[in-house]
Amino acid sequence: MKRNILLLVLAMLALTPLRAQEGPDEDQLGAWYMYFFNADFGDSGFGVQGDYQFRFWEPAGDLEQILLRTGLTYSPRGAGIKFTLGYGNITTGVPGESTSTVNESRIYQEALFPQKIGGRFLLTHRLRYEQRWVGDQDFRTRYRYNLFVNVPLNATELRRRTVYLALYNEIFINGQREIGDGRRVGFFDRNRTYLGLGYGLRKNLRTQVGWMKQTTANWGKGQLQFSLHHSW
Repeated sequence: MKRNILLLVLAMLALTPLRAQEGPDEDQLGAWYMYFFNADFGDSGFGVQGDYQFRFWEPAGDLEQILLRTGLTYSPRGAGIKFTLGYGNITTGVPGESTSTVNESRIYQEALFPQKIGGRFLLTHRLRYEQRWVGDQDFRTRYRYNLFVNVPLNATELRRRTVYLALYNEIFINGQREIGDGRRVGFFDRNRTYLGLGYGLRKNLRTQVGWMKQTTANWGKGQLQFSLHHSW
């Protein structure tokens, strides 16, 4: 009996470091550096949009993700909505000293529609559906809803020299729960809540800096966000 207890304690001690490496250091502030772009092809209703993101578990080190995403857009005349069909390639790192990475290919469809409340509250709703091929996992899907809120402080529109508050909240829900080899993920994937301050550098170029809290079923972590938003 004593021998079995001793073996159990030793096994638990041996597994402790491995468990500590499963998630990121929740007390370490990370940083995301991002560039968003969109362009319309004249009056055709078609265009392109995308984003390139470099995410780190620390302010300038310990790779979290490199995300490269581009899509073809279509805005039906007079409908006030924009549809996107796109592709993303994502390289995800492991928190800590490990340099191993996992690659993901992703196809996504989204609908984006703006809404204005009062004279200053500029809302944008985004619904996104993703089909994902992640490393050694089975095919996966995910549903996302994001509510963006921009509040100009010295104007009523986002233009040159406009200072504005930027907020958003996005929730992620998993589709397929079984991901292969007996592994299973939960219904809830993650939630992101963001608060930032933006400035209009030009009519078609804005910059933002803010703080985002990302919460999953296993951990929660704060991230600084630095972004450029460019309309061609």
